[in-house]
Parts: sequence; C-alpha cells; structure tokens
Amino acid sequence: MARIRQADVDEVKARTNIADIIGERVALKSAGVGSLKGLCPFHDEKSPSFNVRPQVGYYHCFGCGESGDVYSFLRAIDHLSFSEAVEKLAARLGFTLHYEDGGPAPETSGRTRLYAVNTAAAEWFRAQLATPEAETARRFLGERGFDAGAAAHFGIGYAPRGWDGARGALRSQGFTDEELSAAGVVSQGQRGVYDRFRGRLIWPIRDITGQTIGFGARRLYDDDQGPKYLNTPETLIYKKAQVLYGLDIAKKAISRDHRVVVVEGYTDVMACHLAGVTTAIATCGTAFGSDHMSVVGRVVGGDASGEIIFTFDPDAAGQKAAVRAFAEARGSSLRSYVAVGPEGLDPCDLRLERGDAAVRSMVDLKSPLFEFVIDRRIGEHDLESVEGRLAALRATAPIVAEIRDGGVRSRYEHLLSKRLGEELAEVHRAVLRAAQRGGEGKPGPEAGTGSRSPAPNSATGAGPMEGAVDPAASATRVTLASLPRTADVALERDALMGVLQYGHAIDAAEVDAALSLPLQHPALDAVRQAIVTRLAQDDRTRAGWASDAVESVREPYRSLAVELLTAAFPALTETEAAASALAMCRRLRIRAIDARKRALLSAIQRVAPDSEEGRTVRMTLRELDGQRRALAELQ
Repeated sequence: MARIRQADVDEVKARTNIADIIGERVALKSAGVGSLKGLCPFHDEKSPSFNVRPQVGYYHCFGCGESGDVYSFLRAIDHLSFSEAVEKLAARLGFTLHYEDGGPAPETSGRTRLYAVNTAAAEWFRAQLATPEAETARRFLGERGFDAGAAAHFGIGYAPRGWDGARGALRSQGFTDEELSAAGVVSQGQRGVYDRFRGRLIWPIRDITGQTIGFGARRLYDDDQGPKYLNTPETLIYKKAQVLYGLDIAKKAISRDHRVVVVEGYTDVMACHLAGVTTAIATCGTAFGSDHMSVVGRVVGGDASGEIIFTFDPDAAGQKAAVRAFAEARGSSLRSYVAVGPEGLDPCDLRLERGDAAVRSMVDLKSPLFEFVIDRRIGEHDLESVEGRLAALRATAPIVAEIRDGGVRSRYEHLLSKRLGEELAEVHRAVLRAAQRGGEGKPGPEAGTGSRSPAPNSATGAGPMEGAVDPAASATRVTLASLPRTADVALERDALMGVLQYGHAIDAAEVDAALSLPLQHPALDAVRQAIVTRLAQDDRTRAGWASDAVESVREPYRSLAVELLTAAFPALTETEAAASALAMCRRLRIRAIDARKRALLSAIQRVAPDSEEGRTVRMTLRELDGQRRALAELQ
C-alpha cells in the first residue's frame, strides 16, 4: 500500500492543535507560559506530571517518560497505525489526503470504515424515529419526560422491526456485509445476515471525542424475546470496559466542576443532564471497572477536591454494585460518594415524579461511599447477638483500614463503634489487625500522595533538585533531574530549553552564534549538536522543527531533549520567555568570551610585553572586551 504523501502528513500535523486532541481525553490546566499539565493517560498517578506544549506540538510525562507528537498520542491511546492516526486527524479537519502517486487516499483503514459504518447507522436510526412505526418508541420517551428536543440532543433513534432495514440502507451507501458485521450492526444466522437491532429504541454510544462507536438498544415490544437492553458486541473500536455513555457531552462539565456522577442507565443520564446535573455518565452494559476509573480520573483531573458520585438502587443488586464500585474507587485520589434517591427512585423516575430540583438534591445529599458500604456490611449481621456484632466488626474493620487519611480513619472508627455498640478501643485494635493483614488495605500516607517519578520544577523547568534520582532510571537515560546542580549547567540547560521552545521568536543570528559554542556537559552538548544539525536543514519558523530536532538526539540523551522541549519555562508571557531565551543565548557567548580572556591573560604572562605575540594578545583582549561590553549592554 502506497504511503500518504509526506507533505500531507506535515500539513495535517501543522493544522492540528495537540492540546485539543489530548484535552478530549485528559483534563489539562495551565502550567506556565505555553505549557499545560494533566494526569498521565499512560500510567496511574495522583499528581499531574504529564506536560503538553501546544506551540511545539509535543507532550511528555515526567513520571513514566512517555512522549511524542499528536500522531504518537493517537497511536498509543487509540491503538492506531500511523496511517490511521493521520486519516483520523485529516477527517477531523476535512482535509483530503493523497498518496505519493498523487491520487486521493482510498478509505481502506479498518478502523476508519468502522467509524463510518457507525456514523451512517446512527443517522439512519435517528431518521427512523420520525416514521409512523416509531410511535411506540416516541411514546416510551414521552412517558419518561423526554421530548423531541431531548431525543435530538442525545441522538436517539429507532430500529424498525424488519430483519434487514438497516442492512439494506447501509449497503446502499457502499458498506459491505463484512464491514457491517465487524461494526456489530448486523448478525449472522442460519438464514444469513440480518439486522442486530430490531424493534428497539436506539442510543448511539460515542467515545470521548464524540465519534459513534456502537449502540445501546432498549426492547419496546412484548413479543420481543431478547434481553431488555442489547448493546453492540465487542469490536475493534467498541470496548465496553472502557466506554462510558455520555462522557462526550459531560467531559467539559466534569473537568470544570471536578465531579462526575455515575448512574446506571441511558435514561438516567438523560434525566440528570436535563435536570442540570451535566456531569452524569453511565457504563454500557457492564459493571464500573478499573478502566472506567482511569478514564474518569483523567477527565476530572488531579484536583484534590475531585469527586465521584455513584447512584445505585437500594436493592440487593444495587448494594453489590456499590461494593464493586468501592473496590475500584478505593485506589483513586477522587473522593467517592453514593447518592440514593428517595424511596429508591432512580434519576429518571425521580425527575418524572418530583421534578428537576429533586434530581439535583439527590446528588447534593450524597454520602461517603465508605459509610455506605460499611452500613451494608453491618446490615448483613444480627447485631442483637454477641456473635453477630463480632462478625460485623470483622467484616467492616478491613474497610476502615483501607482509609489512608489517619484523621478520617479515626472518625470512621468512632462511627463503627457507635453502629456496633462496641468499645472504641476494640474497634481500633480490629482495624489495626486488618491493616497488618492487608496488603493494599494497610493504612498509608495521606490520600493523594502516591509515589511517582520526579516532576519538573514549575519555577525552573528542571527536575526537583532536592530529590534523589532513581539509579535504575539514570543508568539508562539522562534526565533534567540527573543533571549536576551547578550554575554553568543551569545556564546551558535553560538556554537549550529556550531555543527549543522559543527559537522561532529569537533572531536567528543570535541563536546560531550561541549554538556554535560547545557546551560543558556532554548530554547537553549532544542536544545542542542535534539542534544545530536540524536548523541547518530546516526552516526554524516551521511548526514542529524542534520536535524533529529532539527526535534526532542520540541515546541515552533523547529523554533529556524531550524534557527540555516540554518542561515549564520560567516566564509569565511568551514575550518574556523569548526575551529570556535570547538573554541566555547571549550569556553563553559572554561565558565563552570570559573563558577565552582567561586563557589569553594566562598566556600573556609567558611572553615578552614588547614582542609581536604580546602585542597580538593585548589587541585580542581589547577586541574581546569590546564584544563583551556590547553583549552586556543588550542584556
């Protein structure tokens, strides 16, 4: 297969704001001029160490070391090939790609076709909701308080009762049975290929970027022998353990409010959003799991006040769901709560019976998930007997032992003592025993202080100078944190950082003069050499030249180059940053002049003052003094 024309690859990359792409999956906050920061999507962390530099089109995690451009990000996060990543961004921009032979790129990517099938199917289902046959579906929505506007907002559709309505419509658009089957729109049986969804209300399930990747379908007719809810099967792009319904429309509110509300169904998500709880999402036919928690954590961000609120039915199934959610939430930095509607009403029924304010109140009257689970565990035992109280204590002590914050854990010990009617000292001993037995349940440091690799210092852009460097890591790669803590190295570090990040805004002659000078630290000099080589071949005003320079740095110095490109630069504005970078380039030149002067002053002691060599040395010294004064006056 021919390659996409390189000019097109570069053009798509130049037109794409990497912060927009990453920001759809990670809550990003300002981390200084030209820098954004969030929780890394490639490893679990509680304090953000993932930096994005939109101006240079690059990201880097100072925790796990992952880095790259917008194509690298999409390939890693969405498991795409390089061509698929380019295609995805080109489609987003409406940009027509061409192969090297000059022709337009045909739609041959498997993922691209799956997205296309789902998009076309969603449009067709939506159109069917307006047909006479869909009266039952419209009545279903109306009886639950959803009008035509709500249906349109959530993209709800209808699948006719026939066996090949969707198949025929999509085949007429050029899709094959193989593509429809791969997308989960049709099924294969003894009678051949037929529509998977028939006689059902349809919710499009979208990924966090808003692309339709599957469907949820609700049974409408009594003679339908299928399950009440039927979802798209697992496909190349639809993984139910990672998908959260409504996240595409809730992500902005979640990131803004640092709160997410997890409900149990599609109609509950709709009811919450229409009632003003715009942070509501739901799983798609599966329990809330660790992958869901990771996705939610990145969108909420690393704010210490971040909350996740679960809504559960008060029945046995709801209680089991709460215990499962507790197991996932306990390792998160988010504070976890449970919200239960009055008389056990779910958000949809609560809104229908008592209005929008009741839904908002249900969420506001949340209770801690720890307390909810403790009460459910206690409820499984007979507290009228000594044996029952002892069993309840043994069942609940490990839960309290999970609490990392010592002050909060102590309060829960008091609560447990009151609930069980046991002495506080006995409850405390039981919790300590549970902590000693448990591995991850052992009381640890305060919540949110999980260990991770050193993050860049926001003031200097360098790693934390007081922190120790991991010997294993430093043996394989050089980082900012591993550099010597000397004034000369700091100058070289910051000058290279300034050139990589703001070299396009500095006079080219000034940059070239500074970079022509060898640096003292070998790792930094390796980065300097790569920059010089790139600038000799490239237009320094082109977006992406710096990332290309970084990619060309030889190992084991590439990690250092990446950090120099992405670390926060110490300045309040881009104008100040460019001025600071220029000043450091001049300081490198002044340092070189001073070094040469010292060498000449040493040499002049060894020659006769009236000799030709002596006169040449003195003349050179005067010239150097003039050059130094001129540079110093510009500082």
